[in-house]
Amino acid sequence: MYLRAIHAEPSIPALKAFVAANPLGLLTTALPSTDPSHHFIQTSHIPWVLDDPSPDTDDLPILRGHIARQNPHAKVFIEDAAANPGKPFTFQQEVMVLFNSPHHSYVSPKLYVKTKPESGKVVPTWNYSAAQIYGTATVYTDSKADSTIAFLNKQIRDLSNKAETELSKHEKPWEVDDAPEKYIELLRKNIIGIEIKVQHLGGKHKMSQEMGKEDREGVAQGFGDMKTETGDYIAKTVREKGQLK
Repeated sequence: MYLRAIHAEPSIPALKAFVAANPLGLLTTALPSTDPSHHFIQTSHIPWVLDDPSPDTDDLPILRGHIARQNPHAKVFIEDAAANPGKPFTFQQEVMVLFNSPHHSYVSPKLYVKTKPESGKVVPTWNYSAAQIYGTATVYTDSKADSTIAFLNKQIRDLSNKAETELSKHEKPWEVDDAPEKYIELLRKNIIGIEIKVQHLGGKHKMSQEMGKEDREGVAQGFGDMKTETGDYIAKTVREKGQLK
């Protein structure tokens, strides 16, 4: 990720909060395989649980997730983990997870209310927020191993609880134990667990900080006038980040 200084988010606690609020991350790996049908570079959408005992510090967290066993990405993990049967397997290669805010948008030059009429030296761009994690991945692939069963039982419960209570905000949240135990066991056998020890966390809010005050306000006003959730987010963030210049 290109982290231009004016756009970069310097606060680790703020970045961790961003990841927690936007848990669907894109896991990207570059892992060799003996199977020619497996791509060297693979990416999967995974909803993650952020293990962060100290959210207000710069301590780096751990990510926990799972993917379908039939996912081609999982097949590469399983192939490599076969070298260590019955136990979790940690890869030496670095992995990356990208998290994006759902609120992003094209920015028209028309919104630069000062520079466009004065010189015309403006072009379109795109405003967005994102965070990127690098770390080492440990996979739990043996469905019969106690370590895999324990990891996945905790993972699916923690993820469901977070999604039901924090994201969906249901008054009476669905719980894993609401489903038949045998059904959960069957589904659990068809997923693998992934744990990432985060070694580097970076991110950015690309929100018109490079523009002058009047142009930033034109952008904020234009998006605020949209009267949408995305427009409100961008207007608010443009004003907040502009004040930090």
